[in-house]
Amino acid sequence: MPPECQLFSTLGCHLCEVAEAELLPLVEHGLMVELIDIGETEALYDVYGLRIPVLRRVDTGEELDWPFDAAQVVHFLR
Repeated sequence: MPPECQLFSTLGCHLCEVAEAELLPLVEHGLMVELIDIGETEALYDVYGLRIPVLRRVDTGEELDWPFDAAQVVHFLR
């Protein structure tokens, strides 16, 4: 089973929408992704404001910065 992930993004972010579309086929095959809106806290905005979208593994804390595609995500999750 793939590890759980978090996708740091915010409303109105075109790149975040593209990242979600890249992740959708993986989600349909069992990947659990929690969407985290960085606009909800100043601390998250300070860390991710210039980097979003960012995919983070919950188990290891490793992060994959944009740009990424489905193949890179699969490799990242191994």
